[in-house]
Amino acid sequence: MDRLIKGLHHVTSLSSDAVTYDRFFTGALGQRRVKQTVNFDNPSVYHLYYGNERGEPGTVMTYFPFQGMAQGRRGNGEVGVTHFSVNPATLDAWQERLAAYGLKGTTRRQVFGQAALEFAAPDGDRFLLIENQGDERPGFHGPNLEAELAIKGFAGASLRLADMGPMRELLTFMGYEELETREGRTRFIVPDGNGADHIDLDEQPSLAAAGQGAGSVHHIAFAVADRAAQDKLRQALKDEGYAVTPPIDRDYFWAIYFLTPGGVLFEVATNEPGFDRDEDLAALGSQLKLPTQHAHLREKLEQELQPLD
Repeated sequence: MDRLIKGLHHVTSLSSDAVTYDRFFTGALGQRRVKQTVNFDNPSVYHLYYGNERGEPGTVMTYFPFQGMAQGRRGNGEVGVTHFSVNPATLDAWQERLAAYGLKGTTRRQVFGQAALEFAAPDGDRFLLIENQGDERPGFHGPNLEAELAIKGFAGASLRLADMGPMRELLTFMGYEELETREGRTRFIVPDGNGADHIDLDEQPSLAAAGQGAGSVHHIAFAVADRAAQDKLRQALKDEGYAVTPPIDRDYFWAIYFLTPGGVLFEVATNEPGFDRDEDLAALGSQLKLPTQHAHLREKLEQELQPLD
């Protein structure tokens, strides 16, 4: 099969408070809010997107903030850690910055030979900042973040599994190549990707299954160029026996979904049309944008949703 996957597109998580996470991403991490809309299936809940200036695929973290949601239970069958790429020699400054924003328990690590800083978001979701010499993507930096510290986008993610065998087969089928194993984790990469190009498999057979809640990743999305590539990959996955949804219009991309053997929900999303389809670049994320089917709820939602600014 042609190599259709270009790397990660976005990662979507659950949180317990919209304002807390909006301030965390735009403040502590210095990311841009590139879209505020609502959950297509539950319009009483925001769907918030954070990334680089344009919200390019491979940079965007998104959240469904369910107010007061109980925390999730860490375990197998989930995205355990989301990895961001930063410039070399910036982790000391990042550690000081995160401490100044009240984030505790930061840990310095080596991950596949790269210096990294691990930390937890307010609901306990885990992140890595990885020093990446070869990442030439322009990072986004707002007025409260030095340009040198700007996050480039995702580097990849780590999946925690009871048995990595079926996921190894799936990633290989999707065009990933097995790179190496270190300290019990196996890295897969997509060659010539968009920068968000690795997936690490962390096999933990003794752990119980994860339980979703605040701080859990809801799904991880992989990027394809367009709908033709998505259709081709969808048919190939169906031919392999995966139950893949029909393409769904998410306004800013088209999406298909399927549950993997390890329990992680995968999405494949198109790079087009992008987040500037209904807002000028300078105004991304500044106004509540509603899907057509929920447009009639605007007055109600504007009264009920937490103000972000």
